Amino acid sequence: MSQPTTAAATPAAPPVAHRDVFQKRLRHGLTAGLVGLAAAWLLSLTGLTDAFEARSFDWRARLLAPKTSATDAVRLILLDQASLDWGAKENGLSWPWPREVYGIILDFCRRGGAAGVAFDVLYTEPSVYGVTDDAALADAGKRLDKLALAVFLGRESGKDTHWPTDLPASSLTVAGLNSWLASLPPDVAPVYPKAAFPVPDVASGARVLGNVSQKSDPDGVYRRLSLFGVFDGRPVPALPLAAFLLKNPDAPLAVSTDAFHLGNAAIPLDPWGRVIPRWRTAEAFPAVSAAAVIQSELALRDGGAPTLDPEIFRDRYVLFGFSAPGLLDLRPSPVDGDSSGVEIHAQVLESLLSGDFLHDAPPLVDWLLTAVLSLVAGLAVSLATGAVAGAACVVLLVPLPGLIALAAYALGSWQPLALPETAVAASLATAVLIGYATEGRQKRFIKTAFRQYLSPAVIEQLIAHPERMSLGGELRELTIFFSDLQGFTSISEGLGPQELTAFLNTYLTAMTDIILEEGGTVDKYEGDAIIAFWNAPLDQPDHAARAVRTALRCQQKLAEMRPLFDPIVHREVIMRVGLNTGAAVVGNMGSNSRFDYTMLGDAVNLASRLEGINKQFGTRTMISQATREAMGETIAARTLARVAVVGRAEPVVVSEPMWPKQAAERAETFAVYARGLDAFTQGDFAAALEQFSQIADSDPAAASYVGRCREHLAVAPEKWIGVCVMASK
Repeated sequence: MSQPTTAAATPAAPPVAHRDVFQKRLRHGLTAGLVGLAAAWLLSLTGLTDAFEARSFDWRARLLAPKTSATDAVRLILLDQASLDWGAKENGLSWPWPREVYGIILDFCRRGGAAGVAFDVLYTEPSVYGVTDDAALADAGKRLDKLALAVFLGRESGKDTHWPTDLPASSLTVAGLNSWLASLPPDVAPVYPKAAFPVPDVASGARVLGNVSQKSDPDGVYRRLSLFGVFDGRPVPALPLAAFLLKNPDAPLAVSTDAFHLGNAAIPLDPWGRVIPRWRTAEAFPAVSAAAVIQSELALRDGGAPTLDPEIFRDRYVLFGFSAPGLLDLRPSPVDGDSSGVEIHAQVLESLLSGDFLHDAPPLVDWLLTAVLSLVAGLAVSLATGAVAGAACVVLLVPLPGLIALAAYALGSWQPLALPETAVAASLATAVLIGYATEGRQKRFIKTAFRQYLSPAVIEQLIAHPERMSLGGELRELTIFFSDLQGFTSISEGLGPQELTAFLNTYLTAMTDIILEEGGTVDKYEGDAIIAFWNAPLDQPDHAARAVRTALRCQQKLAEMRPLFDPIVHREVIMRVGLNTGAAVVGNMGSNSRFDYTMLGDAVNLASRLEGINKQFGTRTMISQATREAMGETIAARTLARVAVVGRAEPVVVSEPMWPKQAAERAETFAVYARGLDAFTQGDFAAALEQFSQIADSDPAAASYVGRCREHLAVAPEKWIGVCVMASK
């Protein structure tokens, strides 16, 4: 067989060095990240992300909403549908109820020692039941002396444009108010030209008035709320702040660019001067029915047993409002859907008492986070090797902005989710598209170029790591396989072109299938010869065992195919295999436009020599000592000889591998052979001849030694070192 040469050409492909692959993927990742960032910026200009951001806030608020109060200081009295039904059926009360009924509620709160009571009810018109009805409510408020009543401040609604002269002027002062208002655009500043005040006969019973008008977000949900408004040059507290001031009338108030200062607490303000309370579920605010309160107060007046114990309001802030659907005071909130207006006021009051408000993350932080996540997403997918890794990146990165937003919310920050999520999604999509467009051709090349030489599993690994097929080689330990058919020249001369082609294709296909099954790489075919190797392009710790197992399986397969070949070639088809393990340079070698994945080195040459040496010993598979040591003990072998190979200075110990079962069956023969080999090595050719002659008829290797022993007995070698010299390649 001829010397191994460079491989037959495989399809051309662009060379890709490891560094080039990394740099290319890095560029793709950065490009994808920048595209994602640009997409988020463009969508932010259109406002398309606003609705998603609002809904994502509701999701966070619902998911993390506390179900309990941090202070346990807020109680609700709700005029619910059950109260309306009770009033109509039991007392003949039609709507609107007489205001003296609300006075009964105030008396019960006074009896229980409430810290303050705030009514989320507008009394802007005199009672239909007469002046005495208004007076009854006012008198109850005076007895309580801790009542906040509602006023409505509006830009378009409200009949008052100046503070009514028959109402006490607001004594509230907010330090820094004028400079803060001057810093805001006129359409943003909470300055209201109109108002609707309670009638004087009712307002006289209140210690403070609280604004109940709030502006919802564009989708109608109340997420941010104002703490105060300005009417006729006077600051008016929102109803929750008014309730807080009932118990803390001397608390100093101030406002600055981004905070409302209540005593020592700094409450963060958004650019519109609003606050974001820590939204809680409705369960956080214990509520009782107005009917139960009224019944309890009347029972106590008559000396009876109340339904409710007044002590439930002891030192609590009590908010009263409507929750019956027909009274039209239901408002969408982030946590509970439609909530009564008084429940929304309770959310703000609870945050005022606990100091637990959210703040908006600074815009610079928003965009920095968006940029970082977009770039991370693009780089992760672009640098990921393989479909599984890429899919894992997508699965992990898509929810990442949401997880960050949740963590920020838990820590008290409204960190936008829409921008980074948009950027990440666009970045991931761009990275996938770029990868498909730029690497698709490379993947198709790999599959086309190597499907005849590598197993599908190895091809998939090459697709995942294309840098391993870079132009140029790397030094690796390989186990090299050379096979050849004995007497192929005579076989080819006896067959026509079509018969020869059919024979070779059948033979090579069967052998190649086994090589690929064992994870080998087919280097090339040279006529009938097959050259293959293991441990490249992928690491295979058991490469020697794989290669030897392949050789034995190929011999078995050929034995099974001989009945098919005998009628065609009219002779026994015999395959010789040589295997060696050693360092060799392996990689794509050739020009930039045409190259082959092959190997070079002295270890390759030795494997080729061993294939040819088989015929000197009558064996069919021969391995070097390096291969024998590397293959482990799962495969048996017997030592054949120490041979001097052309082109190598040191002799090589060669062995014949076999299945353990074969070794056991021929144990006696091999024992005789071993004694003969030992005598031959020591130069005792007569003793060696005696041993080899015993098994020469059944062992071709022993028969080859019979001839050598006779030659050395006839002509004694001058300097015997126990080495068989191979005169030819």
